[in-house]
Amino acid sequence: MSADVPTGAPLKLFNSLTRQLEEFRPIHPGEARVYTCGPTVYNYPHIGNMRAYVFADVLGRTLSWKGYKLTHVINITDVGHLTDDADAGEDKLEKAAAQNAQSIWDIARHYTEAYWADIKALNIRQPAHWPIATDYVPKMIAFAQSISAHCYELPGGLYFDTSTVSHYGALARAVSDDGEGRIDPVEGKRHRADFAIWRKTPPGETRQMEWDSPWGRGAPGWHLECSVMSGELLGFPFDIHTGGIDHREIHHPNEIAQNQAFCHSDASGANIWMHNNFLVERSGKMSKSAGEFLRLQLLIDRGYHPLAYRLMCLQAHYRSELEFSWEGMQAALVRLKRIVMGLERLRAKAESEPAGTAELSLHQIDEAISNDLNTPRVLENALLISELKGHASDRLVAIFECDKVLGLGLQALTRSALRIRPKSAMITEPEIEAILARRKEARAAKDFATSDRLRDELAAQGVEVMDGDPLGWDWKLA
Repeated sequence: MSADVPTGAPLKLFNSLTRQLEEFRPIHPGEARVYTCGPTVYNYPHIGNMRAYVFADVLGRTLSWKGYKLTHVINITDVGHLTDDADAGEDKLEKAAAQNAQSIWDIARHYTEAYWADIKALNIRQPAHWPIATDYVPKMIAFAQSISAHCYELPGGLYFDTSTVSHYGALARAVSDDGEGRIDPVEGKRHRADFAIWRKTPPGETRQMEWDSPWGRGAPGWHLECSVMSGELLGFPFDIHTGGIDHREIHHPNEIAQNQAFCHSDASGANIWMHNNFLVERSGKMSKSAGEFLRLQLLIDRGYHPLAYRLMCLQAHYRSELEFSWEGMQAALVRLKRIVMGLERLRAKAESEPAGTAELSLHQIDEAISNDLNTPRVLENALLISELKGHASDRLVAIFECDKVLGLGLQALTRSALRIRPKSAMITEPEIEAILARRKEARAAKDFATSDRLRDELAAQGVEVMDGDPLGWDWKLA
């Protein structure tokens, strides 16, 4: 039996450009074209970076669930991104290659594959296209030539004159404060906010990634790349552009300026601009400059299933700041375990009951996800469905429909998959189970001294025994 999936609730999304909720109206009927700013592959992504892709994945899943033909593009930046949003200085990839004494191409390949591994671990769907910046350099040069009337040349390269387009910086919230403060001054720039379209290789230097251009040998500016790749693969205008809130202040306003110049229009290039808020970690280990920063593999090494992190993200609205803590990770893992155990009970019940005839309405689910991707409400509704009376098979179908937008992979997720062995644990699982079996016998015989001794023996090896655990997990590695 299939649930009735409503598509009637209007999908309303918060547009950062207009600062209000807007009903999604596709440019091409029945289609949704979405561009997401991808990673700069000079290092491993941290979990804060990955929140942006969980958010974009939920957006894409929602558009698909509501019946749109989705074309989603996520780019890979392997050239042009400086160490900040500066207009001069070291390219992040060039810097990483020099520090590691490796080819810049090898650096980019390694970290791209690491990013893709995290995408898979978080059950993020593959986009329609993974454009890589260096594949588009000739098109970037052609794009820059087409907007030359908006540019001027300096010894350091070609610069965009932001005064030549209307409403420059309208997307940003702090252009005169934090925004412009992040832009390093460059001698000769007409305006502080002007930005590099093409950066010449300084005299006497050689970059591993550089190309000939009408403005000298060098590399494209970071902002240029996204305008070119989004326009090439989605066409201007397209429906939705997403990214982290940090892109809202400089990178995306610069994209908009380029799009306006290229299209000879005041339009921004995308109808809706959407931004997820920061993931905050108070110890400062979110930054890649901190050395051992918080990346997904570190969570796995500590025994947390990556989908517990996805659930943590879903528990907060994408526009809300989300604080990371290990206590929060543990709570998310426990909640995910409860969901999986509830589904196991429903499956067992569905096998023993007659087939249902009534379908569960998904109206509340549709209204929640259609209200600017309200994933916390969708989660609440999914848990309520699991506790309703009625045929278990109907409830299973409804929960799996919820999961089509949540993306937790609940149809395949098992209890055993959620028990991840921490990297630091020395004792083996068979050894743990053998000691637990002896302890169970001792408790049955009311030999509590032996029971306590075996519990302490396990505790000394990092195993926490959870007597009376309502979830049914007998132990965990601490």
